[in-house]
Amino acid sequence: MTESVSPVKVAALYHFAVVEDPAALRLQVLPLCEAHGLKGTILLATEGMNGTIAGVPAAIDEVIAGLRSLPGFADLEVKYSEASTMPFLRMKVRLKKEIVSMGVDGVDAATEKGAYVDPSEWNALIADPATIVIDTRNAYEVAIGSFAGAIDPKTESFRDFPAWFDDFSEQLRQNAKTKPKIAMFCTGGIRCEKATAYVKAQGFDDVRHLKGGILKYLEHVPEAESLWQGDCFLFDQRVAVGHGLVEADYDQCYACRMPLNAADRASPDYVPGEACPHCIDQRTDEQRARYRERQRQVEKAAEQGRQHLGTA
Repeated sequence: MTESVSPVKVAALYHFAVVEDPAALRLQVLPLCEAHGLKGTILLATEGMNGTIAGVPAAIDEVIAGLRSLPGFADLEVKYSEASTMPFLRMKVRLKKEIVSMGVDGVDAATEKGAYVDPSEWNALIADPATIVIDTRNAYEVAIGSFAGAIDPKTESFRDFPAWFDDFSEQLRQNAKTKPKIAMFCTGGIRCEKATAYVKAQGFDDVRHLKGGILKYLEHVPEAESLWQGDCFLFDQRVAVGHGLVEADYDQCYACRMPLNAADRASPDYVPGEACPHCIDQRTDEQRARYRERQRQVEKAAEQGRQHLGTA
């Protein structure tokens, strides 16, 4: 009789906390993960912890309990999913200046973030005409789905958000008779949480964000009651999910990162790993040659039953 094998459990985690000595924290986190055979990446900085780890379910549960026992991390935010095979090659715990890169010094998301809004209360907040709703994700993520009426900053990187908001805030100050109510959201909660701290530092007090992000909303709010339109982009092999976190039919262009639907993939401008209709005229021959070689290596690794290092 063949023994059943448990699926790989994946935990995406983050928490903003004041960390006095990230290097000392690393000496606790890395051995904990390695002792339980986990793989993935965790980032540590003076502002907290962020990462994704994978392993057998029991090991993941023990490590999450261990991380939550660390000072300041009792409220570690975790989202779970499953994978049929291990999605990572090794276990890494890295020291960074930021756990999510905004590029602005002095943003204190650990103590100055906006108020959490539970998914069950989100609809009422964003349906209020007095609420200004801002999508803090990048343009290629917003392209396939967002909340009805949300403002799209059209950023290419989260580092672009502060400059965008600085310009936008001038409009708010000129047009609003009173300080507005601002609601922000992102995929899993981490970017919008840090964005609320930045916005509050600019003098806006009534700032809120969706707890657990779009993913928790799509998981818990019934589709019939949902104000979400489209699908939600992900930074993993699934590319995108819809209501109930059901995987959507998208691939991703390696060259420009745009999610690709069936029509995009049917286009003569789509060359897997090299170009797509969104970027066919935006890349040099040298760049496309580099992408082409990477794709060849990915396909070769797949034929040999191994994972290409660039996809880990």
